[in-house]
Amino acid sequence: MGIITGILPFTFLLTKPLFGLLFDVYRQYRKIIFLSLIITMTLSFGAIYFLPSRPLLKFNLKFFNYTSSGICDNATPMVCNSTCLTKTTSFLDTFEIKRLCALPSSHLQSEDLNCYLTCTEQPEPNLYKTLTFWAFIIFISVATIGFNVVNSISDAVCFDVVENQELYGKQRLWGSIGFGLTGLISGYMVDLVSAKSLKYIPAFVTMTTCSIFDLFVCLKLELPVIPAPKHICKDLKLVLNDKHVLTFITFAVLAGMLDALIIYFFFWYLEDLAMQTNTPDVKLIEGLILAAETLGAEVIFFSLSGKILQRLGHVHTFTTCFFNYALRFGLIAIAPSPWWFLPIELFMQGPTYALTYTAIVAYADDLAPAGMSATMQGIAAGMSDGTGYAIGSVIGGLLYRYVGGKATFQIFTGMALGCGVLHFVLHKTILKRGSIRSGYETIK
Repeated sequence: MGIITGILPFTFLLTKPLFGLLFDVYRQYRKIIFLSLIITMTLSFGAIYFLPSRPLLKFNLKFFNYTSSGICDNATPMVCNSTCLTKTTSFLDTFEIKRLCALPSSHLQSEDLNCYLTCTEQPEPNLYKTLTFWAFIIFISVATIGFNVVNSISDAVCFDVVENQELYGKQRLWGSIGFGLTGLISGYMVDLVSAKSLKYIPAFVTMTTCSIFDLFVCLKLELPVIPAPKHICKDLKLVLNDKHVLTFITFAVLAGMLDALIIYFFFWYLEDLAMQTNTPDVKLIEGLILAAETLGAEVIFFSLSGKILQRLGHVHTFTTCFFNYALRFGLIAIAPSPWWFLPIELFMQGPTYALTYTAIVAYADDLAPAGMSATMQGIAAGMSDGTGYAIGSVIGGLLYRYVGGKATFQIFTGMALGCGVLHFVLHKTILKRGSIRSGYETIK
């Protein structure tokens, strides 16, 4: 899992700008590209459900007939799996076999069978050589890449459709509502239908249903006609050589690094703190935190982000986001128990994640040349969600291992604070009087 989650962010760095470039170059096929990505993502996630299960553990079981004269010696050993169990000893399920096989011998008494049982476990097949494992890796990678590319492409589509940047946040908040509601519904339904083993069918049904509605809406979506850029490679080279754009991309990576700490290590630290403080109901706390993050301040700040951007501007809003992350990490580091994380995440997910996300996509749209919105969104998202997440997860992992969770959040507090100060100083000194070349709007 560490290798997979470490490699995937780097694929985002390549795929997001690539599909953004295709989206801008072949503008007449924008809807087809968009729908194809959604279909590919849905089919890849759905295919996981149909993968065969891992082979069941097999045991060498030896049944000895028990008679009044004792145990017979001529009983033959047999290899037992779930099918064999059903035919021979229906009263014994696989979990019972595992329990009994933990003992050197067991005495079974029932109406159908009197016997002594000895068993040894056969070597389990190598998971990494199975078709199931590699099919899962392929499907989950394609699906996750598709999901992340769709996110950045949908941001470009949204800016093409809405009248001004201030309306973007009011559109994006519905993504948070959908995320929170479907997570709650599918999670509850999975628990409801699962008995001895987890059954994920409700989650796949929820995903498929939402994807069908998504495709129907996108088919009806009217995209405005925007001329394709005539010199897209030349314009892209000019943009990527601009000091404002380079500064923006650098700090987008830093924002991704900060967000990576929450994504990969927040719940890890929560569970460690729960053990230290003997706090029960950890999974309940985690579920409540997810609901609070998604349906709390995140929705509010997506709704207000347009007004905040209009009032403060892209630069100062981005600066504020780093200070907000410093406050969030600092509060997490001093929290005495996991229950304190609930109000922290309820209020701080909005001014950090939601405001940062909106600031990055709006800033990228503002920096993009005419007709290159999707390309710039892909670059910004690739650097933030790709490079930033990858570097942040590595640094966070090293710190967590050698200095512990609390110290890691304290160090990231200082890092976020330093990023905010540096971003503010750069735009008040070096970048104050500069302007984006090719006639782009001056950033103040």
